[in-house]
Amino acid sequence: MSGANRRYYRSILLGVAAMAALVWAAMDQFGISRREIGVSLLGILVAVAGIIVLAGVCAALWIGLRRLLRGDAEH
Repeated sequence: MSGANRRYYRSILLGVAAMAALVWAAMDQFGISRREIGVSLLGILVAVAGIIVLAGVCAALWIGLRRLLRGDAEH
């Protein structure tokens, strides 16, 4: 394994560990329940999925309008 790959995987592992530490701290220090964290995670996932879908729709509209205005209906 090359050094670049090793650094990449180490960064991924450290990022996941840091996120786990943040969740643990929220649960332990601030008394946030697992249910609240689950609901928050679900809300975040829905928001991210919505943003991705919205970006896809905007890109499709942009490409469609560009083709329509240029007259390239066959491409």
